[in-house]
Amino acid sequence: MAVTLYGIGSGILAVAVLIAVISIVLTSWKNGISPMPSSAYVRRAVIAKINEVTEPGLLVEAGSGWGTLAFDVSKNTKGWQIVGIENSSIPLWVSRLLVRFSQQKNVTFVRGDLYNYPYTNANVVLCYLYPGAMKSLSNILYEQLTPESMVISICFALPDWQPDEIITCRDMYRTKIYVYRNSV
Repeated sequence: MAVTLYGIGSGILAVAVLIAVISIVLTSWKNGISPMPSSAYVRRAVIAKINEVTEPGLLVEAGSGWGTLAFDVSKNTKGWQIVGIENSSIPLWVSRLLVRFSQQKNVTFVRGDLYNYPYTNANVVLCYLYPGAMKSLSNILYEQLTPESMVISICFALPDWQPDEIITCRDMYRTKIYVYRNSV
């Protein structure tokens, strides 16, 4: 009997993993990119830049993936309310589960379309997207953010925006971080 229950349990687990993988693949195909965590070097550079902001407020991570960047920002900064926007079910579920276990009260993950999210109250927007998404997001951020708002983009620049600063990380890829204020 134990072998049969073990076999059924293994089968259920295999089906659940298969469904999760298919969900991630389909959403990645639709988005044009898969959820990709940033390196420790990149996270430290982003956190250092956020810690330069004198008045913490709302920080929105557009495309939060597995939530690793939002969690590191939460642990290493003070006073920020952090909202991660994600449309891929499995990474969103994992992020929400991690929030529950970590007891981090200032981090929320919402299911949503980063092109329809209202950024008007955001003090900082974090992005680790791909060029097509940055192009689509460029006009949205320009129209919605105040001149005091900051955009921090990992790897890919905002088209038609002039970065205030470009940080080159000391990771294997020499990852660039683009820092902007809302001005073209």
